[in-house]
Amino acid sequence: MASKLKTTQLKRKEQYQRRLENRLSLLAQRKTEPSRIEKDPLVKNLRANIEATDARLKAIAKIEQRTAELANIKAAKAEAAKAEKAAALGKRAEGAKEKGKEKGKDKEKEPKKAPAEGKEKKEKKKKPEADAT
Repeated sequence: MASKLKTTQLKRKEQYQRRLENRLSLLAQRKTEPSRIEKDPLVKNLRANIEATDARLKAIAKIEQRTAELANIKAAKAEAAKAEKAAALGKRAEGAKEKGKEKGKDKEKEPKKAPAEGKEKKEKKKKPEADAT
């Protein structure tokens, strides 16, 4: 929506300020008292419109600032992920080199460890054979 754009709000604010200046100059030409100028309904309305536009501009600025912060956070996360990925690839390459070196060496084979208690292999139960008599 165009009403949520910063440029639109700035143009509206300029229009309201021009109208206010014109109204104030008209009232000054008529030699109106300052107290009556402040009570003039058009002047009040234009000042209220200017304040409302300022509030919208502040909200737009907050949104822009938050968007910029989120973009920075997203970029930092992407960089961290990229660095993490590069580090993981580097570790894999080092691990592959070490494995290659280990394969070339004559290594003594270690004896297999006995299974821990309660983890022995279970023997299969044999079915009792039926008598054929």
